[in-house]
Amino acid sequence: MANLIAVNGPFAGRTYDLNESQMVLGRHPDCSIILDGAGVSRTHAAIVQKGTDFLIEDLKSRNRTFVNGVMIEQPTALRDGDLIRICDLEFSFHAPIVPVQLVPDGGKDGSSFGILLVDDSEESPHAYTSKLDLSGSQPGSVFSTSAEARLTALLEISNALGKAISLEEVLPKVLDSLFKIFLQADRGFIVLRDSDGELRPRWTKTRRESQEESIRISRTVMREVMESKQAIISQDATVDDRFSSSESIADFRIRSIIVAPLLNSNDEAIGILQMDTQEQRNRFEQKDLEILMAVANQAGIAIENAQLHEQILESKLVEQDLNHARMVQMAFVPSTPLTLRGYGCFHYYNPMQQVGGDYFDYIQLPGGRTAIVVADVTGHGIAAAMFMAKVSAETRFALGSEDDPARAITLLNRRLAGLMVERFVTMIVTILDPMSGEVVTVNAGHMPPIVRRASGDIVEPGKDESGLALGVMDDWEYQAVKFQLEHSDIFALYTDGINECVNEKGDQFGIQQITEIISSKRMTPATLGNTIMTEVTKHMGKAPPFDDMCLVILGRNDPAAQTL
Repeated sequence: MANLIAVNGPFAGRTYDLNESQMVLGRHPDCSIILDGAGVSRTHAAIVQKGTDFLIEDLKSRNRTFVNGVMIEQPTALRDGDLIRICDLEFSFHAPIVPVQLVPDGGKDGSSFGILLVDDSEESPHAYTSKLDLSGSQPGSVFSTSAEARLTALLEISNALGKAISLEEVLPKVLDSLFKIFLQADRGFIVLRDSDGELRPRWTKTRRESQEESIRISRTVMREVMESKQAIISQDATVDDRFSSSESIADFRIRSIIVAPLLNSNDEAIGILQMDTQEQRNRFEQKDLEILMAVANQAGIAIENAQLHEQILESKLVEQDLNHARMVQMAFVPSTPLTLRGYGCFHYYNPMQQVGGDYFDYIQLPGGRTAIVVADVTGHGIAAAMFMAKVSAETRFALGSEDDPARAITLLNRRLAGLMVERFVTMIVTILDPMSGEVVTVNAGHMPPIVRRASGDIVEPGKDESGLALGVMDDWEYQAVKFQLEHSDIFALYTDGINECVNEKGDQFGIQQITEIISSKRMTPATLGNTIMTEVTKHMGKAPPFDDMCLVILGRNDPAAQTL
């Protein structure tokens, strides 16, 4: 945004933003900029914006209006740096400065944005005009300076930074304010250290658009400023040994540079703030370095707060995405136990994180058969959950394509292996004919079903016929094993999150413990399932979950005893 800065008078240093298409200057209360000076007319002059141009027009004032010492007779175009005089009041005009935002995930040296961090020679002697130490200074400290206008602007910076909560607000506000303070500045940069420790340009501003091309910044100088935590000034960079090897000095004809480190609340350097100028007559002075240090001191804390704010927002977005992912994943598994006449069912499913790699399903097949599938994808979290979704779809396709369970799982294995994903899946598939009670099971590297007979005996059908986990070898042939589920019989399918869960001492719950609970006495699937999970919870105590957990129990009712 274009603006005027009062050069003298009672409001010296004040900035007036030219944010309307026409801004009238004068003594009248309705003027856009009210002037209190001897000889000022009620409506003295107007600044009119036409597109990107700004014109100043004298409104037939008694004492006329002057631009750069010349009285204007007609609307006159304003250029950056022009000096406007109304009676004894003077204002400097500043054209809009267009920021160039640098995205942090761009090229490593910033070259993809036309900005290059140059590695200068580190053997040349130090020849800075002056240095000042920022280490240990308190946030918000204002260094002494005699310029009243600059102190006023510094207070405005402090107020602006205090309200900014994101880097997109903080970074341009810093450079906006500095360009208002340092009228001789041609360029300004903010470079921050990323999580990898690399210095990356994050925001730059130039006085003119032509200066935005092929910008080079000395990486050596930046590193030294950050390591020493000292601000530096070079009043003549062209003869300064430290800058003599930097291509940016010669290419851009830089005459004077001031650089200050950005420190966080732990007194750690997180980046640098640099201003430079081509002006040979209006070079930076010691008081300029002091002001830059004060701004850098405040900006460092503001940037740190903005980064923390962004991290919080990012973590909330990740948490929100994971919650949505959990909702999607839960849609892939049954929400209610299987309902079959003459049978009882229980299931428990709980990912260790918001999403997980355990999977179970009830799939209706031709002839009234039902497939009960329990599987475990290697790994945890989002990657495992995504692969689990694929396994769910492929399992339904394979069982729907092949009547023979062994051939169906062989097909499933071949399709998963063809994905070339470095993950495998253990799976147990049991296909029940509810009318006869016949069960056909195919085991792909999983724990076999634990079957409790009405007599109390425990068997594990298909234990010796277990094949490889799915996705390991594409040409593996799987075998099917049959067993009969009689009245009052019950069987359990589970993932290793149940038997391998550990307590605070590191002791596992164990398959033996599951088997003992199942064989202890006759219970309904729901009672048995709740008993197992209660004992698992007691065993874990305060220890966090070790893995995703899944448990499915199916029992055949005894019409006479009505115990199941």
